[in-house]
Amino acid sequence: MQRLLIALLLTYLVGACTVTPDYQRPELDIPKSFGPEAPSGASIANLAWWDLFQDEQLDLLIRTALAQNKDRGIALSRVEEARYTVTAVRANQFPFIDVSGFLGRERWSRALTPGARSDNRFLLSGDLSYQIDLWGEFRRATQAARADLLATESAYRNITILLVSEVARTYLLLRSLDARLAISERTLDTRLKSLDIIQARFDKGTVSKLDVHQAQIEVAVAEVSIAAFQRLVVQTQNALRALLGRNPGPITRGESLDQQTFPPDIPTGLPSELLQRRPDIVQAEARLEAATARVGVAEALRYPSIALTGRYGVESTDLSDLNASDARTWSIGANILGPIFNSGQLKAQADATRARAEQALLVYEAALQQSLREVEDALVAVRTFRTEHEAQARRAKAATEAARLSRARYDGGVVDYLEVLDTERTLFNAELEESLSLQQYYSAIVQLYAALGGGWSVAE
Repeated sequence: MQRLLIALLLTYLVGACTVTPDYQRPELDIPKSFGPEAPSGASIANLAWWDLFQDEQLDLLIRTALAQNKDRGIALSRVEEARYTVTAVRANQFPFIDVSGFLGRERWSRALTPGARSDNRFLLSGDLSYQIDLWGEFRRATQAARADLLATESAYRNITILLVSEVARTYLLLRSLDARLAISERTLDTRLKSLDIIQARFDKGTVSKLDVHQAQIEVAVAEVSIAAFQRLVVQTQNALRALLGRNPGPITRGESLDQQTFPPDIPTGLPSELLQRRPDIVQAEARLEAATARVGVAEALRYPSIALTGRYGVESTDLSDLNASDARTWSIGANILGPIFNSGQLKAQADATRARAEQALLVYEAALQQSLREVEDALVAVRTFRTEHEAQARRAKAATEAARLSRARYDGGVVDYLEVLDTERTLFNAELEESLSLQQYYSAIVQLYAALGGGWSVAE
């Protein structure tokens, strides 16, 4: 046993080298800064989302989604699976000790062993087996399993970020639809009152039938708009409840869309920070590291392997003799196995593993390029949607004043009803588009959060 322990120590030292080099992050073409749309300053991804969203109901919805969303629960279960896999794979680096026993009665063939008789047999032994990791096969397999664990954890975090951003965007859309529904209902109420007035004037003979029909058309347009927004509100509520892991139903509202608060400027940080922050990039690099480590596993299979075995136990034909010194039995040995000819199978397997590593590298590079694009797109979206909303707000304000003046001119008999219709249509569309542009601006900010890799802690 002493010699066995010495042999184990020597072979461990011999196995300190591997047949493939360690993983090194590839050189990447990363810009020094984001485009001209990006202001300087600390990254907003380092801020918690509640520093920007001043809506307690949105806070509650996000926390509910993090606790109950089914996709996130599945991703968390996969993380646990990957952790157990690391333990199972790493165990191959160490000796295995098993205990075995046998009790029975047997007789050898008398044709082969004259005089053989039936005897009892009792056996109790401990078995040791250890395959020397000469070429780093098991260490590379463990490295790959750990990289898979990191990839799985990153996938879980990525789902968390996407879930939070999707809840926020859907909630903002719901509040925008609420606002546009309210605008439509207010417009319908105004047009119904106008229709009553015009109908009364027609009954007195002061206006033509054409004015009545035109007023009825505008009432119908508002009713169609109301029906459309009512449908979209319910469908958006159901989509939001699905993100919460709940059945369809109503959603409690918080702050209105125009009461949401966001910073006037959005600092972004540096592009190189995406390598550590964006979980999809971390996941892609972890997959690359795992694929690279598996090249070492495949290469190691092409070299000889040595397995040490040992056994120590007791064996006798009488149960009471198991304690006797003569009943002791032991063995120690080493097996060596080296591939000589296998029709190129092992080489082909190694080459296939290298090809998968090359694919993982391309996936990693593509993920980085996609992340840079998403950040740049989100930055320009934030700037342009903000400018667009400011213009839409000025348009809505001007349309409100124009509609008021046009109505006064019509009541004074200066203009016909067509001018009133034109200004009121412009006002209706301006108010709807102002609400839409505000929601698009806020959603672009949320999208920038997701593109930068979060700001939301997985633990939240």
